[in-house]
Amino acid sequence: MDRKELEAKVIELVQISYGKAEGEVTLETSFKDDLKGASVQMVALVSEIENELDAMVALQDASACATVKDLVDKVEEEM
Repeated sequence: MDRKELEAKVIELVQISYGKAEGEVTLETSFKDDLKGASVQMVALVSEIENELDAMVALQDASACATVKDLVDKVEEEM
């Protein structure tokens, strides 16, 4: 999977986990400021990443990501 495909997949998983419509989430989307999600949504997102991408990202590491791009970088490291 190349970087663009990975970015698109992570964005899709964020949209699903946070209940956002297509186009509402970009690489610059901030988890804290834009998504304002609860920790349960991050748990669901990490689970989806593990299932869909076979990448083990620790919840603590994912929660530390400020933006979707930061999360993509973290997933790429684990793949």
